[in-house]
Amino acid sequence: MRIGLLGGSFDPPHNGHLLAAGDVYDALSLDRLVFIPAATQPLKAGLTEASAAQRLAMTRLLVDGDPRFEVDSIEIDRGGLSYTVDTLAALGGRWPGAELFWLVGADVTHSFAKWRAPERVAALATIVVMVRAGVGGAASLAAIPGAGAPKSLETRRIDISSTEVRRRVREGKSIRGFVPDAVAAYIAAERLYQ
Repeated sequence: MRIGLLGGSFDPPHNGHLLAAGDVYDALSLDRLVFIPAATQPLKAGLTEASAAQRLAMTRLLVDGDPRFEVDSIEIDRGGLSYTVDTLAALGGRWPGAELFWLVGADVTHSFAKWRAPERVAALATIVVMVRAGVGGAASLAAIPGAGAPKSLETRRIDISSTEVRRRVREGKSIRGFVPDAVAAYIAAERLYQ
């Protein structure tokens, strides 16, 4: 079984996440792609605006009804700081024999060496750097001892960010087209990012 794992804050999750995940699912011939909202990302501690429970709920709404995708609450259930190495070790035990692919955006390549046990992360899963079409990015991961050269996978260029979605909500602008309608309704109902 080939399983893609996409971790992140998802504050909020948006259509860019969904489209990139679809590109990766097809390109890697995955059997499933799992979104994993972080409880607290060590390098972003104190920067999320929605609670872990709210981000989990929005991520579930993002993928609802798409059989290619699922959401796993492993990091939120564990609580505290979310370390990729701990998550991969746990999921490897849950799915013995599965080929795991840890998906990261090209922006992560600059901070990967600061992660807890980056060499072990690379041993537990194939690291796949999602590079937006027309943008460079994977080269700096190749220098990590034991990581080898990561897979680089071009995804369509979608200029949507969680930061932009939060800003638009704060400014009272529409987020239609940026997030699925169910996520937009949840943001409004929970009065997030205002």
